Amino acid sequence: MDKNKEAIKRMQEQDYEQAAKIFTEIIDEQPDDPLGYINFGNLLLHMDDLERAERFFVKAIELDKQIATAYYGLGNLYYEQENYQQAAENFERSIELGLEESDVYYMLGMTLLGLEQVTPAIPYLLRATELAPKDVEVHFQYGLALAQSNYLQEAKDVFHTVLKEDSNHSDSHYNLAVIALYNEDATAALAHFDIALEIQPDHLLAANGKKQVEQLLNKNKP
Repeated sequence: MDKNKEAIKRMQEQDYEQAAKIFTEIIDEQPDDPLGYINFGNLLLHMDDLERAERFFVKAIELDKQIATAYYGLGNLYYEQENYQQAAENFERSIELGLEESDVYYMLGMTLLGLEQVTPAIPYLLRATELAPKDVEVHFQYGLALAQSNYLQEAKDVFHTVLKEDSNHSDSHYNLAVIALYNEDATAALAHFDIALEIQPDHLLAANGKKQVEQLLNKNKP
């Protein structure tokens, strides 16, 4: 087996010590190949050793300033540190250099949400959904961004898309209930709150929403 593939397999199996040993051998054998540094950086990122991970990603970029995955690695690192501005810059750079994967668009969208730039995040989250049409979390975050930007019908459609993939997604039902309330449809709101609580009995927001709707419906009874 190729050494890189073997090390990545070890990393996926959470055998970090053996993965680190193999990545070290790869770097020793090919010190001018940025890929070894990127892979080791990703391993260190998994191990929450962010300071060392940063050094490996920077070294990869020193070797090849056009290597998109190194900027993506740095973006993830800065995102973990909640350094959203630097994270955004690195995710944007990785896209400029041709990284066309759902993850990078999703992470850039989430980073912009971290910067409270909700509307600018929407096109990146949309692109992430296009590249990962079955990814429930990507679609859900896209729906949330739409709802927060007051694109309620579009958000409603996205939450229904999530439920087609995962009928037990309680947060989608909760958000559909909130949209129904906004549209003054208390009956639909109550139905979605009920389903959310059936799926997740400890969903406090849904429980609070249900209580408020029931009070409203009782108040309006003839």
